[in-house]
Amino acid sequence: MDWEFLLSYDHLIDVGIAVGIFLLFLLFRKIFTKYIFAIILRLVTKTRSTILNNILLAFEKPVQWVFIILGVYFAVRYYPYFQPQADGTFEKIIHVLAVVLVTWGLFQLASTSSHIFRQINEKTDIHIDEILIPLLSRALQVIIIAISFTVIIQEFGYNIDGLIAGMGLGGLAVSLAAKDALSNMFGGIVIITEKPFTIGDWIMTPSVEGTVEDITFRSTRIRTFADALVTVPNARLADESITNWSQMGKRQISFNITLTYDTPTSKIERVVQQINDLLHQHEGVHPETIFVNFNQYKENGVEIFLYFFTSTIVWGEYLKVREEINMKILDILEQESVQIAVPSRRLYVDSDSDHQNGLRMKEDS
Repeated sequence: MDWEFLLSYDHLIDVGIAVGIFLLFLLFRKIFTKYIFAIILRLVTKTRSTILNNILLAFEKPVQWVFIILGVYFAVRYYPYFQPQADGTFEKIIHVLAVVLVTWGLFQLASTSSHIFRQINEKTDIHIDEILIPLLSRALQVIIIAISFTVIIQEFGYNIDGLIAGMGLGGLAVSLAAKDALSNMFGGIVIITEKPFTIGDWIMTPSVEGTVEDITFRSTRIRTFADALVTVPNARLADESITNWSQMGKRQISFNITLTYDTPTSKIERVVQQINDLLHQHEGVHPETIFVNFNQYKENGVEIFLYFFTSTIVWGEYLKVREEINMKILDILEQESVQIAVPSRRLYVDSDSDHQNGLRMKEDS
């Protein structure tokens, strides 16, 4: 190595200028981030355009790295003693880095595409099912990565046709190794096509019950009522019976009230009639199906059967309606001076037989 050359005044000047060029681009990067980008983002925020805002945020980091790559490129290109390879390796690396940055921005933008699809649903006649939105977002990410990978390998002179052919030869081995993954993917397709539920639905299966939070190609994530997140493979979920409680038009309430046997028949009739009137007049009760009947004789009393539905399917509102009805039923029973029967047992003792047994015991002693 020629140390005299490396320490020469002219060489040090050239190195300093090259480093200065790189530092200048770092300064441009800081100015852009702190001032220019902030101003543009503020202006876009005022327009309330979600799409433009998402684009700016997705490409914020990649654009910052553009200044670094440009700084390296111009610094190296300026350096008088830089000798680029004949095959253009340096330029290829720069091109690949540019592709990576564009891919990075598009990938982040695709992750926010769910908002774009929902806006399309709101502002146009095109309806995209809620269950498809996260899958479309992930499909866009996969497509972006695949296109980026293709561009990069072609940049280095690889034949994409040969690569695809090689992948075809290994397809059988891959499919056998990824049998479970493929079954989960087809299970996801079944869920999408048959639509037994969508995101936000309350579902119950033999293995889990909760609210659907996300649906991917491999699995479905369900938030239980204990606030735990359960991930269920799509293949398993597609084979299970699924109860979608969110598709209810009303919620059922059914219970029995047992009155004591000493309750007069007239009071039983009045209690049944008043409860029936209460349910028909209550705004939270669905008027279509209401049954209040003297049902059967029980061991400890006579049983009144109640069967009706609430108009709301929201759990909290349902509990509120049920509470109001229970309180008013207690008022009716109190007004009629009717007692609710409780499970009890009565023990009858024959005092004469007990006295005779006591006398026998004394004689034996």
